[in-house]
Amino acid sequence: MEKKQVYEFLEENRAVFNDVSDHVWDYAETAFQEFQSMDCICEALERFGFRVEKGVAEIPTAFIGTWGSGHPVIGFLGEFDALSGMSQEAGAAEQKPVCEGGNGHGCGHNLLGAGSLGAAVALKEYLEKNGKQGTVKYFGCPGEEGGSGKAFMARGGVFDGLDAALTWHPGNFNGVANVNFLANYQILYKFKGRASHAAAAPQNGRSALDALELMNVGVQFLREHVPQETRIHYAITNAGGFSPNIVQPRAEALYLIRAPKLEQVEEIYQRVNQIARGMAMATETEVEIEFIKSCANMIPNKALNSVLYQNLLSAPPIVYSDEDLALGKALDATLANMPNLSSVGVTEAEAEAFEEEMAGQALFTEVLPFNAQREIKVAPGSSDVGDVSWNVPTAQISATCWTLKSPAHTWQTVAIGRSEAAHKGLIYAAQVLAGAAIDLIEDDSLLKAAQEEFVRRMKGKKYISPIPADVKPRAISEL
Repeated sequence: MEKKQVYEFLEENRAVFNDVSDHVWDYAETAFQEFQSMDCICEALERFGFRVEKGVAEIPTAFIGTWGSGHPVIGFLGEFDALSGMSQEAGAAEQKPVCEGGNGHGCGHNLLGAGSLGAAVALKEYLEKNGKQGTVKYFGCPGEEGGSGKAFMARGGVFDGLDAALTWHPGNFNGVANVNFLANYQILYKFKGRASHAAAAPQNGRSALDALELMNVGVQFLREHVPQETRIHYAITNAGGFSPNIVQPRAEALYLIRAPKLEQVEEIYQRVNQIARGMAMATETEVEIEFIKSCANMIPNKALNSVLYQNLLSAPPIVYSDEDLALGKALDATLANMPNLSSVGVTEAEAEAFEEEMAGQALFTEVLPFNAQREIKVAPGSSDVGDVSWNVPTAQISATCWTLKSPAHTWQTVAIGRSEAAHKGLIYAAQVLAGAAIDLIEDDSLLKAAQEEFVRRMKGKKYISPIPADVKPRAISEL
């Protein structure tokens, strides 16, 4: 079996993987609640001869599918969680929730999980047909959105023993993710005060809401004194109720603190904690600080990126039908801005050239250039793929599944996520990942170069999860 036949295998079985993606899209289950989605993917793994282990790292919806034995051990990362409040009718070019306030796959994890599944199955077929030694692992990684499932899995040693990990993400274009993601901590601040009648006895009350609002003001002043790429977000999850004539006895806010490196996040976290404690002291209230989850920055691996890039170029290109293009144009007509290509590792000149070429297109099939000599930029988002990258050489691609103007976490990405256009991106991603894995197996020097780079970039550091041992993964709805 040659690589070309691997591509053909995925095309011949595209209905299987597209069906998995569509079922997961339909289920639209949020972080750590993805039981139907897990079962759907696990059933497919077992159908193709994989041994499945559920509940890994003490996470009910985390699982591993394994086939083969010995080295090299190649892992594929799959996600399948949805976002709350993102319900949207498939294929509709106007905002049209299926269920008002319901869930939806606004980040394309239905496609991601199915595409990585396709790559894992294709690599298994290649090894089996050619009688080659090697182990294929599919990692079912729940709760990427707001839960950092991979961080909890990494804390539990789930990725130990891998020689390389490969993954992808749906996006607006095809390319290597030659960027560093921001590390983050998610923290819940819970203020407790004393209720009282706000008019008759205000002197007896101690307002938890006052403490929380003062904390937010204090953090606002902190924003001037942190590293440039830092982002500090918050959501007030409990404002103390709906009665303004009560001194609010409870108030809570969920904070997300991001910075380029984990150690920077830790430093900012301690400073935010000081602000929270200070405002509790100033208002004579109490504050409880509850660590929810963390997410590591990415340890890039240009050696693996180079392998992926060659396979992005050699895999059969996506060809869209008139129907695909019509849906893309209809969705793009609801949006205003082009993607910021300068944030994904290309030069400003290349970005300008591509943006000019993209003008008038809704679905872009070209592969963005990759140069291993270029400086790695810091991307504005976060991903728990970073935690995997601290444990094993890891790399990721983007494959076109959305329109050019579609940002993640929008109704437009939900609408296109069950379409044939998105399915084509899924199969293309599977072909690229499987092709790269075959190269790593057939050429020992490629895997050796990736592992040497990993050791060099780690500089003797070891992965130590900042998540306290007693913290368990939880859905945000359960906080």
